[in-house]
Amino acid sequence: MTERKPFIRNIAEVPWRQFPAHHGGALSKPLVMPETAGSKHLDYRISMYQPMAYVEQHSHKVQEQVYHVIEGEGLMHVDGKDHLMRKHDYIFLPPGCVHAITNTGVVDLVFIVVTSPVTDDVPV
Repeated sequence: MTERKPFIRNIAEVPWRQFPAHHGGALSKPLVMPETAGSKHLDYRISMYQPMAYVEQHSHKVQEQVYHVIEGEGLMHVDGKDHLMRKHDYIFLPPGCVHAITNTGVVDLVFIVVTSPVTDDVPV
């Protein structure tokens, strides 16, 4: 884990990563998370999905998520229904929602994702 101290960084300093279950150019920059910032409560990323890129359907046991679309458009699959999402839309997902995102547009889909807590481990 990284030491917890304040910082200011430019987004260009953080490399793109393709996380597990993300396909076809579904990339994210892990801006604030335990391994990059020592955060204990927040996972903050910017993601860019190329056309046809997607993340597999999944759900979280305890994590809440907020997605905020910055550019492009695509489909957010939530609990069996597809919803068009585009610039300035934001989505709140409580724990237990089955969800997935696919870029169905013709340009990159860019969005911010905030997740809390940082792990989906159920407290014992």
